[in-house]
Amino acid sequence: MAAQLSARMKMFFLLAGVLLLTLMGAGGARAQSCNEDLGAMGKQRIAQVEALNVIAKSHAGKLDPIAACPHLRNIKAIEAKMLAYMLKNKDWCNIPDDFVNNFKANTVKSGTMASQACAIAEKMKQMQSQGGAAPGALPPPPKLPAGPL
Repeated sequence: MAAQLSARMKMFFLLAGVLLLTLMGAGGARAQSCNEDLGAMGKQRIAQVEALNVIAKSHAGKLDPIAACPHLRNIKAIEAKMLAYMLKNKDWCNIPDDFVNNFKANTVKSGTMASQACAIAEKMKQMQSQGGAAPGALPPPPKLPAGPL
């Protein structure tokens, strides 16, 4: 899952770079406004991705669904906000259709990943509250008979 984030992050930065280059060619005030707005939302998203990377590093390269769920939900919300902004201001900001379509597809993938991780986290929490062990935990050792054999 961490490798998947890295590939998605690279794709996002590539698409963001294309968008920024496109916006630089647009009118000064327009481009600056679009750059500032999308840049601020992009920084929020990057902060959440970095938090996920910290979680993955602390769990041997794998994401802990319970710890990752809130960050994945935040990424989903930030990307939805960015997509809504892009759709609303596509012409004003000179955002190419390909960029919007690719971002929309990545937003769907992020939402799916967030839903899956949060569903797993919910099941894990439920198992823990019912006294079950977390996935990957060893079962308790068998009881040995007491007294002389």
